[in-house]
Amino acid sequence: MNSPLYLRLLEYFERLGNAAIAFSGGADSSLACVAAHEALGDKAVALTVSTPYIARWEIEEARGLTAKRSMQHHIVSLEMPDAIRTNPKDRCYLCKGILFTRLKAFAGEHGFTNLCDGTNADDLLDNRPGLRALAELSVRSPLAELKIAKEQVRRISKELGLDTWDKPANACLLTRLPFDRAVSVSELRRIEEAEHFLIKRGLTAIRVRAHGDLARIETGPRLRAELLDEGLAAEIYKAFREFGFAYVALDLLGYRSGSFNEENQRTGRECIPMK
Repeated sequence: MNSPLYLRLLEYFERLGNAAIAFSGGADSSLACVAAHEALGDKAVALTVSTPYIARWEIEEARGLTAKRSMQHHIVSLEMPDAIRTNPKDRCYLCKGILFTRLKAFAGEHGFTNLCDGTNADDLLDNRPGLRALAELSVRSPLAELKIAKEQVRRISKELGLDTWDKPANACLLTRLPFDRAVSVSELRRIEEAEHFLIKRGLTAIRVRAHGDLARIETGPRLRAELLDEGLAAEIYKAFREFGFAYVALDLLGYRSGSFNEENQRTGRECIPMK
């Protein structure tokens, strides 16, 4: 791989000497993990957090990538933190602080002195409260530090043969729920099952927002047209009923990142716990 940016990324990790990578299985953290592994071998490790509000299929996809690349990988389990049980408006900051404190401790226990994440250069231009928590914990962001943007992440990943090169960005399941209300694990599971059902049918870049027993589907113009097909709509309705929803609605405004912010007259993007 002769990409100058990728070679700089390899040099970055070589200078660090060791690296634990917060790894969700997304495009950004996948590239960071592959580069760290190539540069450092067993002195690099991927760490994936398993919590009730991270989809289980994402964790399995992360397992698959590290197994395919023979990378060292640990799943770090964490129960639902009390601080975010009511889905507060500052959940992203609180969540990042809790998750990365746990990852930093785990990394240290296993001899790793550097904890990195997959924040890219474009992320620094967004309103991402979680980045403040990362700065407070001295988490390194190699892609952002080297000014590698999302488009470059995808191009390099494609050249490396990574299946994640065109993977849509995802966010934790808490972003599918209104702020300031108690969150149950069963509610998170039905949202996860509903989205996975759609994704398995090729309906990617999609969100299922939950309003009690109503599921509101957000997606782009092309997929909205597909969802209006009577046969597919009936299939989705039947499946969503089995998952525990009584009603299914298609949002005519389409996909908006962090759309529950609209209810609070706020702007910004939903926070991605681990990239």
